[in-house]
Amino acid sequence: MHNGVQGTVRTFCALVTVALLAMTLPALLAAQDGDDDPPGRAARLGHMEGSISFQPAGESEWVEAIPNRPMTTGDKLWSDRDSRAEVELGSTSIHLGSNTGFSFLNLDDHTTQIQLSAGSINVRARHLDDDDVVEIDTPNQAFSVFRPGRYKVEASEDGNFTMVTVREGEGESTGNGQTFTVHEGQIATLSGTDRLNADIQQAGDSDDFDRWSYRRDRHFEESPSARYVSRDVVGADDLDEYGDWRPSEYGEVWYPNVSPGWAPYHTGHRAWIDPWGWTWVDDAPWGYAPFHYGRWAFVEGRWGWIPGPPEVRPVYAPALVVFVGGGGPAMGGNVAWFPLGPREVYVPPYHVSPAYVNSVNVSNTTVSQTTVTNVYNTTVVNNTTVINNVTYANRNVSGAVTAVPQQAFAGGQPVAKTAVPITRQQIAAAPVAARVAVAPSQTAVLGVHAATTVHVATPPAAVLNRQVIAKTAPPPPPVPFAAKQQALAAHPGQPIARQEMQRIHTANAPQSLVRQLPPAKPANANAPRPGNQPVANEHPGNPQANHPQPNPPTMNRPSEPNRPSQPNTPAMNRPSEPNRPAEAPEHNDHPATVQPVSHAVSSAPVQDAQPPRRQQNAPVPAARPPQPQQHPQPASKPQVQDDKKNQDHKEH
Repeated sequence: MHNGVQGTVRTFCALVTVALLAMTLPALLAAQDGDDDPPGRAARLGHMEGSISFQPAGESEWVEAIPNRPMTTGDKLWSDRDSRAEVELGSTSIHLGSNTGFSFLNLDDHTTQIQLSAGSINVRARHLDDDDVVEIDTPNQAFSVFRPGRYKVEASEDGNFTMVTVREGEGESTGNGQTFTVHEGQIATLSGTDRLNADIQQAGDSDDFDRWSYRRDRHFEESPSARYVSRDVVGADDLDEYGDWRPSEYGEVWYPNVSPGWAPYHTGHRAWIDPWGWTWVDDAPWGYAPFHYGRWAFVEGRWGWIPGPPEVRPVYAPALVVFVGGGGPAMGGNVAWFPLGPREVYVPPYHVSPAYVNSVNVSNTTVSQTTVTNVYNTTVVNNTTVINNVTYANRNVSGAVTAVPQQAFAGGQPVAKTAVPITRQQIAAAPVAARVAVAPSQTAVLGVHAATTVHVATPPAAVLNRQVIAKTAPPPPPVPFAAKQQALAAHPGQPIARQEMQRIHTANAPQSLVRQLPPAKPANANAPRPGNQPVANEHPGNPQANHPQPNPPTMNRPSEPNRPSQPNTPAMNRPSEPNRPAEAPEHNDHPATVQPVSHAVSSAPVQDAQPPRRQQNAPVPAARPPQPQQHPQPASKPQVQDDKKNQDHKEH
């Protein structure tokens, strides 16, 4: 009888164990395989001139843009009249011209998919891995970057044509089932929507927007900080003019020029940015790299920033801090934090795998994998945010701990204005946590300029609602904050898990403005179209003379009926600007190789050969003014894969 009872109990316990495993194993496996891991990189909205407006992913409101805002999939920018902006992404820079509608359709570890609804962008890609995808989607074509180089893409205000200029590198435009390769030194004008026509010529001179982009690129490429920091640390070039590097026990340390009493993570605000959650946005012009990479240390009476190993590709983090008290009674209901120090482990407050925790730490500080694993096992695996048995160097530094009321934190209000005093006794008695249990409000999504929604310039409705076409399938469009607010409140301070987010997407189903392109094949060159025949080669250095276009399209700014007209505002012209003084043509040893070529998508024959693909690339040299291509290669022959070889080819 006794043995029978024991057997029944054992059977019952086994069934309970199986049931528990059935419930917990999927979540555990999801955390282990990395499905919930966020991207290891984010873009940064950096230098801005004029009026730049920002729309967070999924939202309908536009706000005044602020520097240092991290950007990711779904975020949108509008660069208004006479305005420009710079977006940085690792070693890639993206420059926005005037009257430009820009957004990220997808941004992850290997995909940079841009939506250009109208206007112009310059892209400087300094390095591409074999599996990287860089794609710029406009209303009538999708342009894929194949190699490192300089690329300009312009989309007309009516969406009927796109111009692609390749100063360095090589790429491919896709539309209506066919592709057109654009080589270095060429400009492709792709007109029409239902019937796509492609005209390829030698690129003209650079314009003022191009020269502005080159100057911004030189700011990056000639940065002294590159000797100490990985090229993929976004914003590191801004450190040069705001501080100095000095050797220390931690290696090279950067010391900012700040006023006495300054402390990291004190002058700025918190923003809620999916999929990372609470994110620090600093006010300082240099305040991006030191708050999303590396560690802070108080050395010889000064705060210094210590970057991660320069040979390791860094992994972005929303804020490298530890929370004190978690917003509970120990801190009087306030939310408090301090910066992580050297060799201290960052525990993400979002769903992650062990591999992610390891990479986000070893790429940002010198720490052993064993130490990282131990912290991971005692926090993430055990499902607790409280960190025990860890002594943090910055916790006891005077002024290192910053505290704000919960309401100010939840609303993303400026920290320096809302900070409250706390005592050493409170800091010593409160537990240390990886995250704070405070759910965001919508103002934390919009940022500190949430009140500017009625005052900012916004794109015309035709531009805002315009469909683009894409070669690479983007993820579903993000849902608004209102659709996620209930789920965020259920797990305050923690971003929504992947499976739950998929359910919210399905229930809300936002409208997509992207049309997926069918498979495409390379198109052969057609004979020039009637009425557009080449003429005698009287000016071999000027291909425009060989391919007259009686009525070239003009990149006009979008019409804005609700804004006062300014008749003297210059228009966004094509790269060949008729109002600029003519420059003497350069000598061309091979005029026949730069003859313009016309392609008509609707009737051109195709070939089965695939376009040349990129290979592993080396870093590229410093910026230099564009040079007309003297020896363009035929489409069937792959070009040299890195910019250094391209430069040697030109010089010889």
